Amino acid sequence: MPVRTLTAVGHRGDPYRFRENTLASLASALDRGADAVEIDVRLTRDGVPLLLHDGTLKRLWEHDRPLLALSAAEVDGLTAGRVPTLADALAATEGHRVMVDLPGAPDLRAARQVVGAVREAGAADRVYYCAGAAAMLAVRAADPAAEIALTWTTLAPPRPALLTAVRPRWLNYRFPLVDRALADRVHADGYLLSVWTADTARTMRRLIAAGVDSITTNRVDVLCALRDRLTPRP
Repeated sequence: MPVRTLTAVGHRGDPYRFRENTLASLASALDRGADAVEIDVRLTRDGVPLLLHDGTLKRLWEHDRPLLALSAAEVDGLTAGRVPTLADALAATEGHRVMVDLPGAPDLRAARQVVGAVREAGAADRVYYCAGAAAMLAVRAADPAAEIALTWTTLAPPRPALLTAVRPRWLNYRFPLVDRALADRVHADGYLLSVWTADTARTMRRLIAAGVDSITTNRVDVLCALRDRLTPRP
């Protein structure tokens, strides 16, 4: 059976080499063969979308300050300008796909801010969004044309009413849940299957054999090398 075309996604860029969600991390992932990069986006107090997974600056930047309590200028000062805006990240990844994860269940206002920044950057045709149901419903309301990867964390399939409302192109599963039966079900229902976050070659091989369409990983170089070996050459 031929191997399906596989999208290699750098999880927050290339975080084993550079600090996650920084421009250097994104550039490294793309240099190492990633087809797309996944980034986490949250809003500052003044509504600027920045790249940050956590709700505070503590883990990465050693400032125990909630992002929602800080302006973009204050974040810039606290991190020496190393937390990029979404606009910065989209400019730095020009020509490449970007998966925008929205942690923290943003509301419709926040979703509109993020979608607006993507549109303003002229990147709507290469950006797709991932997160749970509440966030993706907000994105769908903000942009009827958005490409969505609905993150799902249980083997029970999403309810038909939710799928109708969100209209995802992808279903996005944690890798331990995925096997051939789930992949076949997702494809039979008309969706693409993305998987996160697989970091060992053994797991990557299993997921490729199961027929997934996309793998998000912290080790994109390992995934790309494995994909090159397993994918038949034309």
